[in-house]
Amino acid sequence: MLFAIHAVDRAGALPTRLANYDAHKVFLSDTSRFGVKIVMSGPLVSDDGATMIGSLFLIEASGRGEVEAFNRADPFAAAGIWEKVTITGFLRRQG
Repeated sequence: MLFAIHAVDRAGALPTRLANYDAHKVFLSDTSRFGVKIVMSGPLVSDDGATMIGSLFLIEASGRGEVEAFNRADPFAAAGIWEKVTITGFLRRQG
């Protein structure tokens, strides 16, 4: 099943996000221990097209529990960068 993770940064989190960016990328490089596969992911940006304000993931997993465990273990979550995280099932129609 596919799941979308929509994570919005807390106000003023950009310096913390940048400080944890390398650890976040290393974490995302091997998700097999969580039983999830990243279909696509990337930062959400403000209207200037450059300032990172959150994260979006499309994850393939057998269930919500695996996605929640994966999200909790992300260095961005541990650093308290995200103010709000929403995990929603997703039905692919195109692409």
